[in-house]
Amino acid sequence: MAYTTIDSKLLSRMFIAGAKNLEAKKEWINELNVFPVPDGDTGTNMTMTIMSAARELTQVDDSDMKAVCKAMSSGSLRGARGNSGVILSQLIRGFTKIVKTKDALTVEDLNEAFDKAVETAYKAVMKPKEGTILTVAKGGADKAKELAAQNVDMETFIREVILYMDEVLDKTPDMLPVLKQAGVVDSGGQGLMQALKGAQDVFLGKEVDLSLDGDGSAEEDEEEENVKFVYDTKFDVLLTKNFNIKTEQDFTKYLESIGDKAKVTVYEQDEVLEVSLLTNDPGLVLQKALLYGELHDVVVTNLRTKDKTITKTKKEEEIPMEHKDIAFVAVSVGDGLSEIFKGLGADYIIAGGQTMNPSTEDILNAVEKLNADHVIVLPNNKNIILAANQAQSLVTDKKLHVVPTKTIPQGITALINFMPDLSAEENVETMISEITNVKSGEVTYAVRDTQIDGKDIKQGDYMGIGDAGILAVNPDKEATSIEMLREMLKDGAELISVYYGQDVAEEEAQSLVSKINEFFPGVDVELQYGGQPIYYYIMSAE
Repeated sequence: MAYTTIDSKLLSRMFIAGAKNLEAKKEWINELNVFPVPDGDTGTNMTMTIMSAARELTQVDDSDMKAVCKAMSSGSLRGARGNSGVILSQLIRGFTKIVKTKDALTVEDLNEAFDKAVETAYKAVMKPKEGTILTVAKGGADKAKELAAQNVDMETFIREVILYMDEVLDKTPDMLPVLKQAGVVDSGGQGLMQALKGAQDVFLGKEVDLSLDGDGSAEEDEEEENVKFVYDTKFDVLLTKNFNIKTEQDFTKYLESIGDKAKVTVYEQDEVLEVSLLTNDPGLVLQKALLYGELHDVVVTNLRTKDKTITKTKKEEEIPMEHKDIAFVAVSVGDGLSEIFKGLGADYIIAGGQTMNPSTEDILNAVEKLNADHVIVLPNNKNIILAANQAQSLVTDKKLHVVPTKTIPQGITALINFMPDLSAEENVETMISEITNVKSGEVTYAVRDTQIDGKDIKQGDYMGIGDAGILAVNPDKEATSIEMLREMLKDGAELISVYYGQDVAEEEAQSLVSKINEFFPGVDVELQYGGQPIYYYIMSAE
């Protein structure tokens, strides 16, 4: 039987159910991404955003509306990833601004909260675009207002709002031609709908599993009885031996052979190797790691008993850095690109990018570690800029600046143009001006058949993606790269920079450079190892 009002306990359960429903549908939502790239991430970003809040909810008193709302808002804001995740977090933030003052929510309260949610989300986006999650949310707010005036009951209100939002979602391809071309509805809007439908199930009294990873539920305990890999193993290695890309690949392959392949993480930064995996033999893992350096901060958790063994030591990177007026945080993916950023003066590298958008929390943590009055963040991806801006509003002890770099080449150009004798504000102004002179392109492959930007794309085709869309499509990787560059150089250029990825042999990259020199005589060409996954080449023309 449905409820006539929503108290804090019910709101908490509805929110968690919404988060879990979104999580269950995330891969389907990822596939709705317009660009048929192998790293479509809307569903993943929205799920990680809302699950951050859901986990925080499990730690508060659900009989306290203010505490529930704070967990929903703070958890989603700090956990926000990607543009869709940031917009979702702002919708939640606006919603809780109204709800936190109520004891039990009525239809009129929800109407007011929906309106504030949409207002807050639209303000967070510099150039709101219709046909997106914003449009779907606005449709819900408009319908809420209409229904509240009709004095309908709560069950009718929720049902009709969701039905109307589904109608708006179905119309998003008519608002954005790129959606119609691809034959999909807006992925962010669909993610929002799945969260709301999960919440509606709890409101209607349906049986819903509300357990979350690590919440100690009976269901989870039963799963732990049957876990395939018992030990959650995390540790750092202070590298004392040469650890290049080949060594990393071999070490990763070894870990995957004795652990859960999907849970293996190996990340190197500043001569510190961070390792995480699930395995049945942590001893073998640690013995192997000792071949590369000294073990630090070893944490082994038995997933069946929750017993934890910890060896904690002070890491070199925790020693406070010398105070600086201006420090830089750059988002990068690939060991080669990260080394390039460090060489140009980046003080902290956040692992991420198109393949995994860092959260607002990740950016805040990086900024916190830097001993500087001003920190300039280079997102280097258009899907990370909103999260960086959100971090900007949460920093209190130093001045955070965001240079809205949309690509890796723009980030490199920004650092090249840093002038130590200028103020942070002057440098940001210069960088923003200079990055407009850079044209960027990326070569990857298509994961499905589609039509976009007037181009017919078949699964497995190579795509050259420029700043404003797909520039080239071809079954041949080299031909795609040349065709993409031809489009990028229509207005001329003096320098082409090529960064080849982890799946490209150096000989293959050298062969491409020879072809570039042949097709574009008179233009200087630089080749550097980037090591990035998914994207065979990242290129820039200046």
